[in-house]
Amino acid sequence: MTMTDPIADMLTRIRNAQMAGHPRVEMPSSKMKVAIAKILKEEGYIDGYHVTQDKDRPSHKTLTIRLKYVGERRHRRPVIEGLERVSKPGRRVYAGKKDLPWVRSGLGIAIVSTPKGVMTSERARKLGVGGEVICKIW
Repeated sequence: MTMTDPIADMLTRIRNAQMAGHPRVEMPSSKMKVAIAKILKEEGYIDGYHVTQDKDRPSHKTLTIRLKYVGERRHRRPVIEGLERVSKPGRRVYAGKKDLPWVRSGLGIAIVSTPKGVMTSERARKLGVGGEVICKIW
């Protein structure tokens, strides 16, 4: 069975791992997923990430994301409060440079795939480019 939306799978894995209180989450790697993980790290939503190569199958790489929590041990809660997939395989959502979304009045981020690479909507606005709105995170 093939997966139709690997980005939605990535967001769901992160959401589920955080609800269960796991320190990290693993998933099959891709360039897009690594780009999203890089933005999450830069924006302070995760502790870090790394890509490892499978010894048995060299073509398979695994992306491991270290999740970030706030608060003390018993009362800790995830830094990421919500994740939402915007553009889906069945319905692509594009935004021009003037129509890029604001997430939670600037408290969250939108990740956009532009001709200049994958970046936050704020950075895309500064560079004056639009693109496909991949997801929103707050």
